[in-house]
Amino acid sequence: MIDFKTIIKDFPILNRIINENKLIYFDNAATSQKPKVVIDALSDFYSNNNANIHRGVHTLSMEATYLYDEAKDKIAEFINAPNSNSIIFTRGTTESLNLIADSWGQSNLKESDTIVITELEHHSNIVPWQELIKKTKSKLRYIPINTDGTLNLANINNIITKNTKLISMTHVSNGIGTINNIKKIIKIAKSVGATTVIDAAQSVPHMPIDVSDLDCDFLTFSGHKMLAPTGIGVLYGKKELLEAMPPYQKGGDMILEVTYDKATWNEIPFKFEAGTPNIAGAIGLSAATNYLMKIGMQNIRDHEIEITKYAYNNLMNIDGIEILGPENIDIRAGLISFNIPNIHPHDLGTFLDSKGIAIRTGHHCAMPLIKKLGRHSSARASFYIYNTNHEVDKFTAEINNSIKYFNNV
Repeated sequence: MIDFKTIIKDFPILNRIINENKLIYFDNAATSQKPKVVIDALSDFYSNNNANIHRGVHTLSMEATYLYDEAKDKIAEFINAPNSNSIIFTRGTTESLNLIADSWGQSNLKESDTIVITELEHHSNIVPWQELIKKTKSKLRYIPINTDGTLNLANINNIITKNTKLISMTHVSNGIGTINNIKKIIKIAKSVGATTVIDAAQSVPHMPIDVSDLDCDFLTFSGHKMLAPTGIGVLYGKKELLEAMPPYQKGGDMILEVTYDKATWNEIPFKFEAGTPNIAGAIGLSAATNYLMKIGMQNIRDHEIEITKYAYNNLMNIDGIEILGPENIDIRAGLISFNIPNIHPHDLGTFLDSKGIAIRTGHHCAMPLIKKLGRHSSARASFYIYNTNHEVDKFTAEINNSIKYFNNV
């Protein structure tokens, strides 16, 4: 049995005192904190194994290469990919989505084709497709949402049609926490022969993900949201698709042969990893993945359901509060976006920071979604493995204190 109350001891930063209060970190949808095992993995690499990879025959280079390649094996195991050649290391979800748009998109889309996304998307899963349709003269369509932030699939067969060539959608909304039924959409996509892209930035860190079971064509996520360093991310793609795609960037390691007249490309995954990669980031990601696997992803999901339900019920006792997204906790990830009457989210966030509580305020890089819901911004609390119900009690108490404070200003 995992004791989530003791996990906090693994995270040095959570000992910090912020404005005379012990830090409560509820901004995990933006980025996660790092356990000591990840910090130690980075320090150990730079202290003992630092060298470039795939290029040298000396001991340090071979050690670094082994650790980097081992990280890919670990990620393949983590998401149940068929093999590590389907794993591309990128800078994060944003770069992964741009890689698909530029490489697969420009090679496969034509004027009569349609891309389908949802109204729940992060900007990173909107803007690349908006730019792509300008280049290919294809069209972009949206699956609408209901007032509770769930997908409205009533007219889905009129949106996903024989002209649909690509469906790119978030698994979990970073703005309001909706968990989408991606298996259902993938099945519909297959019925019309469309390629599927899953933005799993907010799901891979928090729940079990099996790409073989999902049968998606591409899946993307970021390391920094799952206890790993910033600047490292993952693109999973089916082997036959990756092999057919042109390279995204050109340079060292992605080439097979270069002459003064031409170049030929390396095999996957190297074809998509030009230049010296984020070796330390990959090693840190491997350490983070090991840490999460020891806890168990279903255990993590169960913990987040419990704390989210507790927080949701506590917040609903606050007079006039508006919570965005689904009421059903089973289809809500571990985040809650909300508004308090007559208090701007930025003011609330500043007040909570004065009490040592970190949340996110604003549009959460999902401006179209927040506007669709009739709002310009919201406050967002997002939870992870090191958060507790006791922290939720402090959080809700300070929200009530903020209401008293701003009513007297």
